[in-house]
Formats: sequence, C-alpha cells, structure tokens
Amino acid sequence: MLDKLANIEKKYLDLREQMMNPEIISDNKKSIQLSRDVSGMQEIYDLYQDYKKAHQQKQEAQEMIDTEQDTEMLDMAKEQLKESETLIEQLDIKIKVALLPKDPNDEKNIYLEIRPAAGGDEAWLFAAELLRMYLGYATKKWWKPEITEQQLSDIGGIKFVMVKISWNSVYSIMKFESWVHRVQRIPTTESQGRVHTSTVTVAIMPEVEDVDFQVDPKDVEMDTYAASSSGWQNANKNQTGVRLRHLPSGLIVNIWDSKSQLQNKDRAWSVLKARLYQIELDKKTAETKSLRGDQIGSGDRSEKIRTYNYPQDRVTDHRIHQSWSNLPVFLTGEIDDMIHALVLENQTRLLEESMK
Repeated sequence: MLDKLANIEKKYLDLREQMMNPEIISDNKKSIQLSRDVSGMQEIYDLYQDYKKAHQQKQEAQEMIDTEQDTEMLDMAKEQLKESETLIEQLDIKIKVALLPKDPNDEKNIYLEIRPAAGGDEAWLFAAELLRMYLGYATKKWWKPEITEQQLSDIGGIKFVMVKISWNSVYSIMKFESWVHRVQRIPTTESQGRVHTSTVTVAIMPEVEDVDFQVDPKDVEMDTYAASSSGWQNANKNQTGVRLRHLPSGLIVNIWDSKSQLQNKDRAWSVLKARLYQIELDKKTAETKSLRGDQIGSGDRSEKIRTYNYPQDRVTDHRIHQSWSNLPVFLTGEIDDMIHALVLENQTRLLEESMK
C-alpha cells in the first residue's frame, strides 16, 4: 500500500507542476482535464500526508520514551505515542477505503425514475411524495433537478416521472435508492381504518455520453407531436414534442417539456441512452454477480429495500437493518443520515471483500 501511495503522491505533484505550465494554462481542454485529475487524487494525497505526519510523530514520541528521564516529559511522550497510534489506525482505514476501485459511473449526473407499482391510487400518491422527497433533498444539496418526463393522475398523484439531477458525483450518492419502496398507511378513503400496503419502484440511472455508450440511429424511430400540458391538453399547435422508439428493445421515450423541438430531441436521446445503458448494467450484474454482488442489494428489481410505516412513524432500510423516526420530516428531503449509512455500509463490505 505504501508503494502505491508514494506513486500517487509523485503523480499528484507532477500534475500540479504541469498545471503551472503556461502552455497548459492556455489550453483550456488540457487545463480542465488536469484539474479533474488533480481533484480526483486530492483526497488520497491529503490522507497520505496526514499518514506520514502521524508516523513521524509516533517515531518522535518513541525516541523520547527511549531516552527521556524526566517523568513529566515521559508521560507526555507516552500520551503522544498513544494518540499517534490511534490516528494511524483511523487513517489506515480511510486510505484503504479511498483506494478501493471506483465505480466508473460515480461522478456522473443521474436520471431518477419513479413508477407506481402495486396499490392503485395510493401508489400514485406515494410516488408523488417520493418525488417531493428527492426534489427536496436535491435542493438542500444545491443540485440541479429537472423534470424531463411526467404523467400525473387525476387525484394529484404521479403515474410516472423522470428527473435529471445534475451536479458533481450525484450517482455516487444516489445509486443505492434504486428498487422497491413500500409504504404502509391508512388511505384517506379507508372507512374502517385498515392499513394498506403499496409499492413504488425507483430507478437511478447514470447519464451517459457517446464515449460511454452508443445507440445506433438506425435502431431508433422518431416521431414529433404537438406538445401537451401535464393534463394532456394541447398547449400549442407546434410539433415540439419528440417520441423515440428503440426498435430492438421496444423502449419508448416521450419528451415535450421544452418549447424547442431540438432541445426535446437532445433530451429524449439522453434519456434513451441512460435507459439502455442501465439495461446493459443489469445484464452484467446478472451474468457476473460482481457489479452489485459485493455491494448493498442484490440487483433484483423486485427487491424491497425500504418501508415507510406511517402508523409507527418509522422508515426502515432493510439492507442495513436500520430505522429512523419522524417520517414527515424525512419525506421533506432530510435523508442525509440514511444516505451516509448506506454509503458507509457499502464501503465496509467492499473493504472486507478486498481483504479476503
């Protein structure tokens, strides 16, 4: 590990020196790429500097213990040795986590897809609440959410919604939200006070570029239509809505939000590529059992990952067997504690796997 850290340190310092080169500074593309490379190495570089400093302090404390005669100074040295050893243990774990192989999608923007599953009207209503929760969370994180597709129900719920969320490394934070979310509560229309159970599926898909994944235009049919409002009433006579149909898979994407047909076309292609890319990721998961096999969740789209229990004011994530109270606040977007717990559990599992 130390050899690897030393090599990273050398590369980091070389890149920092290159960034000062006038030729690099004048080349915007190279300058941006170097900045990204340096930023990606910053955490490990800083941890290594702290690690070396802690070892130096430990060595100095040990030398003082071996030579010092004064009792007070000896006690101080022993305390310094203890603190240094504790810090080294903590940094050792942090460095091993930082050195874990990165998910190639972690730094990407995402498409968040929410679909009601079982439960009829209740599922539609809860899908709308999950949308508000994620939009609230995105706002608190200063991310940029944008609804790209949406179908509303007559009762104020959602039949389907797709949201693009843009910012640095959104996928690394949100990727564990995929799969089935279950809600247990008494519907407002329930006269006998019985608790009903409904489910909603959530999918988190990384935004992809052509360099990551390509779709053959010959496999896609495109139609245009008059853009509609959320109530499906014609908003204008212009053919600004875009519908893409991927012939091999049967996937259909409808985008009509923008007044520009060109913008809707670009968004539709982006959504289509994200969905097809996710299908490929799922195939790899099933074939190798490695993409998510040593991570949280099995990758099964029927997997129930979380239950929102209204009568008991509790939300439980079944993968990490942890629960949180104050459900109304949770649904406003105060989900940081759960997100952090999921990320930590995943890092722990990956670390244990890497040490086998």
